[in-house]
Amino acid sequence: MEIKSPAKINLFLEVIGKRPDGYHNLNTLMCCIALYDTIQLTFGQKKISVHCTHPDVPDDETNLAWRAARLFFDTTRICKGVRIDIKKKIPIGAGLGGGSSNAAAVLKGLNSFYGSPVSNKDLMAAGKSIGADVPFFIYGKPARATGIGDILTPCDCIKSCPILVIYPSIPVSTAKVYKKLNLRLTKNKKINTQFLFKLNLGQDAVKQLFNDLELAASEICPEIQEAKTSLLAHNASVALITGSGSAVFGLYDNIENAKKAYTAISQYILSKNRTWQLYLSHLAI
Repeated sequence: MEIKSPAKINLFLEVIGKRPDGYHNLNTLMCCIALYDTIQLTFGQKKISVHCTHPDVPDDETNLAWRAARLFFDTTRICKGVRIDIKKKIPIGAGLGGGSSNAAAVLKGLNSFYGSPVSNKDLMAAGKSIGADVPFFIYGKPARATGIGDILTPCDCIKSCPILVIYPSIPVSTAKVYKKLNLRLTKNKKINTQFLFKLNLGQDAVKQLFNDLELAASEICPEIQEAKTSLLAHNASVALITGSGSAVFGLYDNIENAKKAYTAISQYILSKNRTWQLYLSHLAI
């Protein structure tokens, strides 16, 4: 079985406050994009195994896809194994959710193969134990996420548009970003996030998009701001980091402008000897 495992972006991300358990309460709008890993499941195995050619992807029980398979078999009491092959295209440590997406793909793939013994709602609830973004990837549609990012509310007003994604090729640790976060600074903004849900990401809405983690992430990876400047200089309506970074995305009004920007930024990357990775994609609604 072959499954597409999409990346996601956070169209905005507001940090509400720190919880007693050490996590943070969020208010964020997430959407999948057309940038995919490919997951191949081979059944009839005696054990769970994970294989990936990317050197930074673990092949043991620390891999989220491996944990997803173990969770499914434990939950359903199905005594089987599966081989999981991952073809990586989503950058690692970029805030694009690749690991959580892989876990969700494995849960959905196994559930489908074995005749859907677990409801979608229960699958999402189970997936939360692997990672806060896993329920969103199981859901698979634009959604407002609150709590630690696991409480989802559908957001049907979002329409697809072209995007560019720049990954500076510098992974950023989410834990380090939150450690640098100054919550007092985030409280200085008075933005009505409810307003964003009533619009189809028109000009009035995109001007209000923000990410509370951007400043902290930029202190760790200054190239985030350079990437953001490049996107804005080439007609992006807005440019922000996704998640805790370090990937930066830009929204575009039309595919022609996005393609022109892709060509210009590609040339900039070469001229500056940057190791950035640049992707032309779109919101996957």
